[in-house]
Amino acid sequence: MPAPDLAVIARRGDIARALRAIVPGEGVIDDPDALRPYESDGLTAYRQPPMLVVLPQTTEQVARILAWCHAQGVKVVPRGSGTSLSGGALPLADAVLLGLSRLNRVLEVDYDERIVVAQPGVTNLAITRAVEERGFYYAPDPSSQIACSIGGNVAENSGGVHCLKYGLTTNNVLGVEFVTMAGEVLRIGGRSLDPAGLDLLGVIVGSEGLLGVVTEVTLRILPAPEMARALLIGFATVEGAGQCVAEVIAAGIIPAGMEMMDRPAIHAAEAFVQVGYPLDVEALLIVELDGPEAECDHLIGAVEAIARANGAVSVRASQDEAQRVAFWAGRKAAFPAVGCISPDYYCMDGTIPRRRLPEVLERMAALSAQYGLGVANVFHAGDGNLHPLILYDANQPGQLERAEAFGSDILRLCVEVGGVLTGEHGVGVEKRDLMPVMYTEVDLAHQQRVKCAFDPLLLLNPGKVFPTLHRCAELGRMHVHHGRLPFPGLPRF
Repeated sequence: MPAPDLAVIARRGDIARALRAIVPGEGVIDDPDALRPYESDGLTAYRQPPMLVVLPQTTEQVARILAWCHAQGVKVVPRGSGTSLSGGALPLADAVLLGLSRLNRVLEVDYDERIVVAQPGVTNLAITRAVEERGFYYAPDPSSQIACSIGGNVAENSGGVHCLKYGLTTNNVLGVEFVTMAGEVLRIGGRSLDPAGLDLLGVIVGSEGLLGVVTEVTLRILPAPEMARALLIGFATVEGAGQCVAEVIAAGIIPAGMEMMDRPAIHAAEAFVQVGYPLDVEALLIVELDGPEAECDHLIGAVEAIARANGAVSVRASQDEAQRVAFWAGRKAAFPAVGCISPDYYCMDGTIPRRRLPEVLERMAALSAQYGLGVANVFHAGDGNLHPLILYDANQPGQLERAEAFGSDILRLCVEVGGVLTGEHGVGVEKRDLMPVMYTEVDLAHQQRVKCAFDPLLLLNPGKVFPTLHRCAELGRMHVHHGRLPFPGLPRF
């Protein structure tokens, strides 16, 4: 791929001085050692130190930074907490990394309207912490919720274990304050469920930093349910667990959460948190039911009956809140737990129709044997969002490449059975070159026209999502264009 723009890099000192005039003090980082923490996000296989990092503290500073970069033709990569697993915040050697971690205040809590207004650097879990004393919570709960930021959740449309019943980020965001690349500050959406006008909010949530920078988010909070109970269900076969998932949903039961782990993930999680997971099963389902006490008790019985009919060999229901939290502790810690059994792992993210779950798990096992790499499966079973963790050792020549090829085949399989390339991690760099597996050139060109409407100079987060990036003027006359994205190479770690 073409090298970074050396003319821009040559202006690095001038760019730093101009940005310091906007964000004084320690708001601009240009020391090579100090830049190292920003060289990758959660997809650590790829690393690239940014040209500069700028850390604004206000919307006004964000707008001035973007307007200056727009006028000077300088690329900008937005970054939240850096927990993206798709390379969504991977820096460029010739771009400014715009860190939003200092915009970290909860601005308003309105219990009557059931909303929280927060800046993008507030962590996901901090939203619930801010309102739980009054019996409320914020529903989307990614496993990284202790660290991931609300702004990043909006960019990637994050989910979590409770997204089956309560929705992804897009179902829980009412409005945003949004700064375009030209420095214009917009208000999209509002405080109501159905604001007037075009649904631009639906375009912005999940746009992966390609359209603008979110500087404020209005979120919907929910009253905590009267009761929540969880079932811990062990199965002798992965296929039995998968079939149970399909039948629970087919029965009209919508659990608050429905998660699944296979044997490698179960053993890793139990060794890590020691909460009493059964170790003699091939698959484990965690099913949470919430609502009035009578409804919970009824649904617990209904789900247990379906599980028994599909070969469940063990069923435990939580008897109190502490036990329910303990059941979830292993699932929440599954990613770090797998890190204890393998030097490295590659976390995938694809979504399939629930009815195809047994078939897909069987074919993934065959791919594991084909590539000679282990895989631990941890995923949101209720909505078919798979998170296979491919185990490898980056110090062994060729293993990373095999892991990437294995991951690509998993995503191709997801599309083949009627699913999609991503459920909540986004496309970023990781799935960028697989986009043609799911979309035609015409589809991708129309998607890019949306980007051109917001960012006609293509300065915001270039190199992500689109495998072929066209200049905006070309899109009006193109039909099919073959080429590669003008994006610097991805240095491996």
